[in-house]
Amino acid sequence: MKYNVEIIPRLLHFKQPAGTSRGYYTTRNVWYIVIRDIANDSHIGIGESAPLPDLSCDAISDYETVLSRFCSDFAVSGNIDYDAMKDYPSMLFGLESALKHYEAGSIAFWDTPFSRGEKGIYINGLIWMGDYDTMLSRIEEKMKDGYRCIKLKIGAIDFDREISLLAHIRSAFTADEIELRVDANGAFSPADVMNRLERLARYDIHSIEQPIRAGQWDEMARVVKSSPIRIALDEELIGINTLDGKKRILDTIMPDYIILKPTLHGSYYGCNMWIEEARKRNIGWWITSAIESNIGLNAIAQWTGTFETSMPQGLGTGLLFTDNVSMPLEIRNNALWFNGPKPENEILKEIWN
Repeated sequence: MKYNVEIIPRLLHFKQPAGTSRGYYTTRNVWYIVIRDIANDSHIGIGESAPLPDLSCDAISDYETVLSRFCSDFAVSGNIDYDAMKDYPSMLFGLESALKHYEAGSIAFWDTPFSRGEKGIYINGLIWMGDYDTMLSRIEEKMKDGYRCIKLKIGAIDFDREISLLAHIRSAFTADEIELRVDANGAFSPADVMNRLERLARYDIHSIEQPIRAGQWDEMARVVKSSPIRIALDEELIGINTLDGKKRILDTIMPDYIILKPTLHGSYYGCNMWIEEARKRNIGWWITSAIESNIGLNAIAQWTGTFETSMPQGLGTGLLFTDNVSMPLEIRNNALWFNGPKPENEILKEIWN
């Protein structure tokens, strides 16, 4: 055996319900993976595995049992079996990020301007679904906070009301002043999608994520070809865990962008593969967290900091929980900043409490 590996389950609680087109989250199950050096108990790495119910391809009933098996295999071999774990992206992310932490000896996984605190990562201000008045209040708060890219999740309330929210933003800010992204989470039908895209286009929308339900490749390809708004794939990428599958879906749909979430899309290993194939096809991309705790958010942010891009990323969800693990991450001037390493024993103390 080369490592000791421990799994610590936690239930996190949202400050307020997080709404998507699939419903509302009030709690979040996460499993923290702690890798320890057998010869040096203080040399550790911490990662987070956190599947999203009804969305992650590995949100299975015996999740902890399967995760324990992968961790036990890793503890003995000292190596991650990427082929065996490719269909379990959230588990792979937890183990791969824990190993990266262990190898780096710090929660600053890579030596980058971001990890040195010299540069922030520009992010979008996310507006969760809610009733009209709640969403309007959140939009005004983000604009007041100086965000220059705002993303609205749509598809939960009346479409005309959602249009009026976009009109409210555009009445105050041009597209040069605030970039608008929308995420439909597959809420539109193939029959009404073009009409809705035409209406959205009047408000200078940068892009729309997943306008129709995932799995309709030919329909999505048709939408991409005809849409007045650039199309980004998100849920469409879930479960596409082989290189051949990634090539086929990109060649079939040819989206304008893909949105990468390590928890959903294969950890660093799988997402790097997506980026390589996207670049070959001149497809844009950005990185987004998937309502992880600050353990997972930091792991995603450290990886994001290895890329040179001025495009706003989808990070910063760590503020959603009442019982989050604290990390030296700070949102400042519409960017996520890293304010220096934190001792591992302090992180473990918070995980256990």
